[in-house]
Amino acid sequence: MEVKERIENQVFDEERALYNLKDTEVSNCIFAGEQDGESVLKETRNIRVIDSKFSLRYPLWHAKKYELIHSTFDDKTRAPIWYSDDGLIDNCDLQGIKLLRECNNTDIRNTNIVSPEFGWKCSGINVEDSKIISEYIFLDSKNVKLKNVEFQGKYSFQYMENLEIENCKLDTKDAFWHSKNVTVRDSIVKGEYLAWFSESLTLINCKIIGTQPLCYCKNLKLINCTMEDTDLAFEYSEVEADIKGNVLSIKNPKSGTIIVDSVGEIINQDSIMEVEGKVIIRE
Repeated sequence: MEVKERIENQVFDEERALYNLKDTEVSNCIFAGEQDGESVLKETRNIRVIDSKFSLRYPLWHAKKYELIHSTFDDKTRAPIWYSDDGLIDNCDLQGIKLLRECNNTDIRNTNIVSPEFGWKCSGINVEDSKIISEYIFLDSKNVKLKNVEFQGKYSFQYMENLEIENCKLDTKDAFWHSKNVTVRDSIVKGEYLAWFSESLTLINCKIIGTQPLCYCKNLKLINCTMEDTDLAFEYSEVEADIKGNVLSIKNPKSGTIIVDSVGEIINQDSIMEVEGKVIIRE
């Protein structure tokens, strides 16, 4: 990014302190103080923020083409980044509820994030080599990629479309509900009630842990996956699955074929619809 001006080693706490800032690098600055001003970097264009600390609400709204590097948002930075496009967030420590809302084309790298309601209604978000703690992460977002990410939280990835996850550890529950076109590769997915009502979910070389996973799914595929503590799996799902190892129980798959090394119990009873799914024990 080419910048024309620099602002260094200053403290800002007033309302809209650097409103409509353009073509500028902001380094080693503190955004905090008695005035407790909001929207300090609202409507900025082509800015780079380095080694700076934020403790004010709504700091980066309606920004276009921004970089946030080696910087921190504390838990007072409510709704820190909204309606902002073409961003790079690298080596940051970010807190504050409702981080990243209705943002487009954002790359996040090497960053630690603690933010309930993170990433709602966004598009074109790429996250790599990062850690995230959140609830309802990426609700109603699309075109998102996660790689080498450790995630912890509930109600994740719901109502999403076009999501790719690679080499991640997900400790969650109620994940992927009502999602469409999701591919998860080489990952651990731990949590209860995984991916109910999802459509076109594919899991490849994954470990799936937790009760009652993958029910009411359409066009569900599992390729070379393992399952642990998974009972009552696949109820009313349209599924093609190749599972290594044991599944505790499989209940009323709607259609398709499930190939597994062993299964504790196959339950075909109390169905409210016609179910024709097959379970094949691998010889």
